[in-house]
Amino acid sequence: MRYGMTTPCSECPFLIGSGFTFAELFAHASGEFPCHKACDLNDADEYVARNDKTPHCAGALIFNEKRGFSHQMMRICERLGFYDRRMLNMEAPVGRAPADYRREKRKSRKVAA
Repeated sequence: MRYGMTTPCSECPFLIGSGFTFAELFAHASGEFPCHKACDLNDADEYVARNDKTPHCAGALIFNEKRGFSHQMMRICERLGFYDRRMLNMEAPVGRAPADYRREKRKSRKVAA
């Protein structure tokens, strides 16, 4: 996976208002997450990188950096010179907290009579 994208695309799931929950994005950003526009959809409706040149999602990288987190491959690629967080567009409308994204629906509880 390549770490050259610096700005999220217009359809990035990490943009504020994308309709995803913080929990969903947190799970996706915990490891390498390819740009969905450079992926194929498999039989299980999962995005799969086309090859080793598929770009890492810039939104996921910004999401992680805004929270002060980096997954293992971000740290490895940074040490090897393949990733430079200073190149990311940190002004992009990517959130950092649960309040920035859609709330999860609460499960209704039945009240005992």
